[in-house]
Amino acid sequence: MLLPSLENLACFEAAARTLNFRTAARAVALSPAAFGQRIKQIEEQVGAPLFERTTRRVQLTPLGLAMLPRARQCLAMAEDCLRSAMSPAPAPVELTLGTRFELGMSWLVPQLGKLTRRRPEVTLHLYFGASDDLLRRLHDRSVDCVVTSARWSAASLAAETLHEERYAFVASPKLLQREEFSRPEHAARHCLLDIDATMPLFRYLADPMGGVGRFAFARHRWVGLGAAMKTLVLAGEGVAVLPLHMVAADLRSGKLKRLLRSAVLARDSFRLVYRRDDPRGALYAKLAESLRAAPIQ
Repeated sequence: MLLPSLENLACFEAAARTLNFRTAARAVALSPAAFGQRIKQIEEQVGAPLFERTTRRVQLTPLGLAMLPRARQCLAMAEDCLRSAMSPAPAPVELTLGTRFELGMSWLVPQLGKLTRRRPEVTLHLYFGASDDLLRRLHDRSVDCVVTSARWSAASLAAETLHEERYAFVASPKLLQREEFSRPEHAARHCLLDIDATMPLFRYLADPMGGVGRFAFARHRWVGLGAAMKTLVLAGEGVAVLPLHMVAADLRSGKLKRLLRSAVLARDSFRLVYRRDDPRGALYAKLAESLRAAPIQ
């Protein structure tokens, strides 16, 4: 396959950005005729039109729309390649990474010093928020990337897998002394603590156990944060499904007990998620590599 020249890609990007061939030609210092020839060459290589042109307007075809983010990424990488050859030190980069409060405080904050020593040119800022807020901010470019185990369907996002996230269904020994919980029907004696109704952690137990309907809890209490759930579980105020990294030490010390030990809870993965059209994909891959080297305790 004959690859397009960077000059032709630059012409395509300029035309896509301005939607005016004369303006785009001036932006790349070409005559209109020479610019038109560049666009023709790249369309011939693709084998289909990238623009719909009339006497009144220019607009991208669906193929042109699909090609634009990758063209921009190629141009950005070419610039980075040239810049790295011209400069002995990497250019400084600032990234804002979004994460949940508990994960950020227990895992990411302790890693900031190591990440800075490994990548001194990268300044990593943190933003704490709920999963839906993080993905919304990623879409509107308020943050550059997020670490999350939340699921999404947007084709505009790309991800690097970091660590597996496991869960445990837990209660305090003093609660279990008052009320047994060895079978699903015992749920009728207990309060279920969870994040909120839209993203319940209990789904990691309910799905493999035959659905939420199998458990009829006496009541639910939504508390918004995993840390709040853990505090209330330790106090004997209810039962909860919590990330294993949050409760592993309490399980080892006996402060918490596993419930329904034969149940296999679903698992998920933490991922570093970023916008697919972000030209810093290589940087995110290296950041993910550093994060994978730091186990979640």
